[in-house]
Amino acid sequence: MSLYIGLMSGTSMDGIDAVLVDFEHPAPKLLATHLEPLPDKLCEGLHLLCQPGSDSLDAVMSMSLAFAKASAKACRALLKKAAISPDQVVAIGSHGQTIRHRPQWGFSVQIGDAATLAVETDIDVVSNFRMKDLALGGQGAPLVPAFHKEVLKSDAVLNIGGIANVTFLGDSVCGFDTGPGNTLMDAWMRRHQGQSFDKDGAFAATGKVLPELLEKLLTEPYFSQPWPKSTGRELFHLDWLDGFLTGKEAPADVQATLLQLTAESVALHLKALAVTGRVAVCGGGAQNPVLMQALKAKLPALDWTTTDQQGIPGDWLEAMAFAWLARRFVKGLPGNLPQATGAARPAILGQLTKAH
Repeated sequence: MSLYIGLMSGTSMDGIDAVLVDFEHPAPKLLATHLEPLPDKLCEGLHLLCQPGSDSLDAVMSMSLAFAKASAKACRALLKKAAISPDQVVAIGSHGQTIRHRPQWGFSVQIGDAATLAVETDIDVVSNFRMKDLALGGQGAPLVPAFHKEVLKSDAVLNIGGIANVTFLGDSVCGFDTGPGNTLMDAWMRRHQGQSFDKDGAFAATGKVLPELLEKLLTEPYFSQPWPKSTGRELFHLDWLDGFLTGKEAPADVQATLLQLTAESVALHLKALAVTGRVAVCGGGAQNPVLMQALKAKLPALDWTTTDQQGIPGDWLEAMAFAWLARRFVKGLPGNLPQATGAARPAILGQLTKAH
């Protein structure tokens, strides 16, 4: 066996996805999975850190250590499920938690102290995957398209997490963030419903799309910016949204409009890529039937499917990608896809922290 652990916590911050993957065979084999919920205090602290002005060094380091310990807890639970000992695992690929993504300034910050994670799990850790790509003039994101290219057979892959991103798998492979996925809808739900997300799009379904608001939201320059490009909470957050609101809108109508914004911005980019044929969808948005219906209504000619139907469970795909990236590092192989990130060349991504 060639065992690696992959850890991923995305923009939604709903927990740490942990996977154990065997790369001994041509197709990666998913052996075990675990979702480690983030403690409320840690989650609240991370949300604060994502807002500029709330990033004191003490707070950053405190959250980094706490996140590393939560990651270690996820790894221990994962190994217990699989009945695997730490010495059987080659390495952990840890994405960490992004608290600031500024490719235009040449940096991206993911916290989750690798030394703490390595010591607490007794496993070598590969982390800090984005900075080498950024140093080469890339966006440092998205990194998952290289994994998509390796394991999936479709015309395009659409991941709808907190931020939505697309990978085009045609003659010229590329990938980039299209804009908000669930992040604005989730934030609006926390404000108005006290819930972390809109299960099955039920709240959005009670509202109606506000055409004038949608039109204003779509004037955001990011949507017309050429790729490669990447974005995050630094742009798409409630303060950004509030700048477009009058205060008289019904909360359900805003939620319906935010859902349509995700569908419209995704469709805009799929059309620009001239995607035809099959689109494999993954991420939390793939489980939102109202959102999927809106996407299909915008692009009815496409063959909409899921990565699950291609043997890669959508809920665990990104964590699997970081296990794969750790393996690429260990093998001395490039992990980025320059046509997706804009980097000057392919590069070995990550930094190794030994457990001993």
